[in-house]
Amino acid sequence: MNFEQIYQQNQDFPNRYISPEKLFSYLQTNLSDYIQEIGKSHLQKPIYKLTIGTGKINVLAWSQMHGNESNATHAMLDLLISLDKALELKEELFSKIKLDFIFMLNPDGSKRWTRLNAIDIDLNRDFHNEASPEIKFLKNTVASKNYDYALNLHEQRTIFTTDGVHPATLSFLAPSENVERTVTDNRKKCMAVIGNVYNHLKELIPNQIGRYSDEFYPTSTGDNFIKAGMPTILFEGGHFVDDYTRKGTRKYYTVAFYYALKAISELNSNINGWEAYFEIPENKETHYDIIYRNVKLNTDHECILDIAVQYRETIEEGKDEISFIPYVMEAGDVKKRKGWKEIDCTGKKFVSATKYPRLDDVVDFKIED
Repeated sequence: MNFEQIYQQNQDFPNRYISPEKLFSYLQTNLSDYIQEIGKSHLQKPIYKLTIGTGKINVLAWSQMHGNESNATHAMLDLLISLDKALELKEELFSKIKLDFIFMLNPDGSKRWTRLNAIDIDLNRDFHNEASPEIKFLKNTVASKNYDYALNLHEQRTIFTTDGVHPATLSFLAPSENVERTVTDNRKKCMAVIGNVYNHLKELIPNQIGRYSDEFYPTSTGDNFIKAGMPTILFEGGHFVDDYTRKGTRKYYTVAFYYALKAISELNSNINGWEAYFEIPENKETHYDIIYRNVKLNTDHECILDIAVQYRETIEEGKDEISFIPYVMEAGDVKKRKGWKEIDCTGKKFVSATKYPRLDDVVDFKIED
């Protein structure tokens, strides 16, 4: 039985935005036997760790270190719902591994739908300073047990593709332990798991799986954990064409999460098949959300250019889902980039209160026939 055939979305969480309070209530109501509070955020919101499995292979994973990256929280919720409909798969997996999953490490940022926490700290760059309470709870959890693997679960922007054409819907990384990016045994353990996941998914979402940059970041969490000896795998959920609420990404993120855990359970620190990792194409930064081509501005002299636009995501008071606000990112010759949506403005009017589009500002112009 293939996991993608039994995948089900958790219907209690239909939106990309997850309210921390709704998540806390769900965990307490449905999974109270499996969760424990490991700390509180800066604004005193609880941070929960769920523990499931009886196996000897210890795995740690965490979601929403960045508050505006909810796919991994969805993936864990969807995984549990799906496996409850396939008890043989569930028993097989969790008899071999014991999974500790930290839900929503950054609940303050998750509430506001921001990358940073309540005091504007990027948890993924706070490894050494420990200026945030949240990073201390993650590090304390790591120190509490000898974990065989860790899964550092994130999302990436819509700008990335695998080949300049297809979106990088999922990207993976075996982080470097040093500036030289040496391929160590711990990195090979990660590469073996990623290679296994890639082999499962490359037919499901062909040309949509990428490899994240392995540049060494001295202050980042994954790089420091693997440097300290714990094999740590980075997940990045990305764009799915015409799907900004990332429901397609959510599905395949969950499928990848399952196959990563399955590979961990079978490999058990073996490095068989690690070479397949290098078959995965590296992410390319090639796209904007929208590009208006051949825009003729209302200037005294003839001025024809391209305008590149990127959505910024925000949660508005009283809404259950995020809003997408278009911002001008570039104006001029944008031929080196593509748009997920391209609009040819040849022969059309640029209607705006200003003569020029204002960079890094909300789109305030219209294109009319």
